[in-house]
Amino acid sequence: MADDDGTLLEIADELYALPLGEFTPARDARAKALKGTDHADLAGPVKALRKPSLAAWVLNLFARRAGEQVEQVLAVGAALREAQAGMSGAELRELTKQRRQLTAAITTQARSLAREDGVKVTPAVADQVEATLTAAMISAACGEAVSSGLLVVALSTTGVDEDADRAAAVAAVAVPAALGHVAVPREAEAPGRPALHVVPDPDAGEKAREAAQDAVDEAEEAVEQARAARDEAAADVEQLRARQLQIEAEIDELKRRIAELEETYDEVDDELGDAETVRDEALETLERATADRDAAAAVLATLR
Repeated sequence: MADDDGTLLEIADELYALPLGEFTPARDARAKALKGTDHADLAGPVKALRKPSLAAWVLNLFARRAGEQVEQVLAVGAALREAQAGMSGAELRELTKQRRQLTAAITTQARSLAREDGVKVTPAVADQVEATLTAAMISAACGEAVSSGLLVVALSTTGVDEDADRAAAVAAVAVPAALGHVAVPREAEAPGRPALHVVPDPDAGEKAREAAQDAVDEAEEAVEQARAARDEAAADVEQLRARQLQIEAEIDELKRRIAELEETYDEVDDELGDAETVRDEALETLERATADRDAAAAVLATLR
């Protein structure tokens, strides 16, 4: 126990590090012991700490026994979130594939750690573990929840709403202050519990770590490729933006020229109207003069 009975967060960190079957009696005993101390106000909150689901317990175990792996997963997740902006559909599908490979490998390792503690993880629980690891890579808040080692339920997210993800992460941990807390590393206890009727693969842990490292390497390569694709796309955007500005300038020049031509057209149209009026008047004068001449010629003809 922590000195002076500790804070709620410290007590929770100790309790959630225990084997799943020991959690409830240890929690109740700790709450009872606090009642006669200077920290009696913690008795109620400690008693209210929820027993973690099996999937949450497996992830809490993993956070304490393989903290470096958790940090690596979250770092890759952050890099993938940064790189996915502006990626094409094919690139996003490849990104999702890499993420699944990594979370599957880490889930295998977490199941191996649980098996070493005498706990068998069913495929259904493993799916919840993998979904939570995926959420940790998609959402920074969910990542904080996983690294706290204080999960009480599994997590899932689509990463669409950051506020919703943070609210879900807060609801999934033992105490709200867990977000930002990093689980205290703890080694496996000495064997004392009866073993399951399963013959464990002595190389399972190493195989899982190798698979996880391979997945991390592939994911990091995908990140680099995504960054290169993003940089190339950004260069194309800048080039097209410059071309767009050039075309806009040409359009403005054409609009100015059209305005000038329309003004000239109006002037010519006015002049044309005046010219047509003069022409019509001249035509009428010509017709009258012609008629007068023809009449005079007819009179002259009769006098001869």
